[in-house]
Amino acid sequence: MITAHPSLLRELVDRCETLRRRLAADTSAETARRLEDAAYTLCVITATRQLDTALFVARCQIAEATRQKQPLPH
Repeated sequence: MITAHPSLLRELVDRCETLRRRLAADTSAETARRLEDAAYTLCVITATRQLDTALFVARCQIAEATRQKQPLPH
């Protein structure tokens, strides 16, 4: 399975979380549109259909990439 680069995943996860918090405080159409765009992109990249699932999958992929880069203990 092909996965996105961890830095891209981190950026999208951060953007979605930030926009979710912002939308909770400010229900502007612009913020909602930006969240929808970021969520769509994250869903496409993670091959999911729901933002919560996309966030979970992205976090798992980030963790797996981080784990694979750590050297094994001797």
